[in-house]
Amino acid sequence: MGGCLLADNLSWAGQMFTRNSLPPDPRHVGERWRDLWFQRLEHTGHWLEAWLEHQHRDAYWRHGSVCEDYGRVRCPVYAVSGWVDGYCNAVFRVLAGLDVPRKGLVGPWAHQYPDAGRPGPAIDFINECLRWWDHWLKERDTGIMDEPMLHAWIQDSAPPRGAYVERPGRWAAEPYWPSPNVAPETCGLGADGSLLLGEAAADADVHTICSPLTTGRHAGKWCSYAVPGDLPVDQRSDDARSLVFETPPLTEPLDMLGAAVAELEIEVDRPTAQVAVRINDVAPDGAVTRVTYGLLNLTHRDSHAEPVPLEPGRVYRVRVPLKHVGQRFFPGHRLRLAVSTCYWPLAWPSPEPVTLRVHTAGSHLELPLRPIQDEDETTTPFASPPAKAAAPHTVIEPPANGWQLHEDLASGEHSLEVRDGTGTFRIEQSGLTVSRTGKELYRCVEGDWASPSGEIQWRASLARGDWSIMTMTETALTADAEYFHLKASLKAYENEELCYEANWSRRIPRDQV
Repeated sequence: MGGCLLADNLSWAGQMFTRNSLPPDPRHVGERWRDLWFQRLEHTGHWLEAWLEHQHRDAYWRHGSVCEDYGRVRCPVYAVSGWVDGYCNAVFRVLAGLDVPRKGLVGPWAHQYPDAGRPGPAIDFINECLRWWDHWLKERDTGIMDEPMLHAWIQDSAPPRGAYVERPGRWAAEPYWPSPNVAPETCGLGADGSLLLGEAAADADVHTICSPLTTGRHAGKWCSYAVPGDLPVDQRSDDARSLVFETPPLTEPLDMLGAAVAELEIEVDRPTAQVAVRINDVAPDGAVTRVTYGLLNLTHRDSHAEPVPLEPGRVYRVRVPLKHVGQRFFPGHRLRLAVSTCYWPLAWPSPEPVTLRVHTAGSHLELPLRPIQDEDETTTPFASPPAKAAAPHTVIEPPANGWQLHEDLASGEHSLEVRDGTGTFRIEQSGLTVSRTGKELYRCVEGDWASPSGEIQWRASLARGDWSIMTMTETALTADAEYFHLKASLKAYENEELCYEANWSRRIPRDQV
């Protein structure tokens, strides 16, 4: 994200390390299952190793990116995501970039299908898909292409929580994207720490920040899966470690739809640095909910393909795009812009502590404001999802998922422990017993910039009758000022006996990350 290495890179690669090591089901492939399994084990590799070898936007990344040539897409496209999904920006990019019939849908959801979407409200997504496919594949007039190009959920202000059952709000309909109803509002940064809605700052100052390594402990996960704890919680602690600029209490509601952009005039004291920018909603009682955020590796300020080191002390002008979002701020609430030089463990820190100086006279925030529209309150484009029965299965051991922060006051070590998985269950139709359990641990010692580490452990098993297999993987990532250090191991068991083992140990140069 913005040229920064995400902890989600480590998390997802560590999880897929185990998924890729599982065998095909003998019920489907017969006696070949073991040969096919060993082919997988011997050739799976480790995704994180490949990703760390491509730290810039080179051909490895470009080959799978639609934005390299939108003209190559010749079919109609319906792009769908949720605000706390890691990929919601893609919906707006393809709507703006494609030249084919297209629609977009963004709800309050995590990385889930909208008919099971959390946070809710969920929608009857199956019916929406059928309307789309019946129109384009069966030439039936379902009316779907007579409707607005974009439907997006405008969320209401809400207290900060690590999980929500629902996010109150309303559906907004836009005929096109970019929308003629959304306009950028320039907000100046005052020398006194004020955020000026629609005004330029009348005075100037230079504000300095060197964020502690633990800034970002309450940031949540880059791509939420609606696991309790993976959303950002109260931001007061992280904001205390950041530069903040804040509006007075609002006198009327304010709606935002789209991507805010922070344009900052800055200087730093290191050749490699990053900046994390957040827009937060400050409630009258002082609780702080993160609305959206952006990251930028400042060596990528002009290009993700050809980053250039910074010259300490030189003044640069950089643009930091924030994630798209739909949000209503209530009267009495304040908008806060928070800027930090670290956002661990969501993003891997810079090699050294960085002191950032923000010149307020040359800096501002652009907000994508959308006038309040009364018709939004009566727009109900989607029905609730119908009740559906789960596939018959028996829970043997429920999942024990959760997020926990730990702080050792004696050593200064801070850690985030994440437990994830499906637990153990049996699929009655096939008689297959499935188990997946994982643990992630992110640690650092305050003030020690060589201390950040991530460890991912997963165990998966499949069993039916007298047949059983299990794979166990471990992935560990550390770094010093010059190198990333990746260590990983894979063990596979057949009927409880070790039948395959492999180990990885790689030292990969840090390239302006």
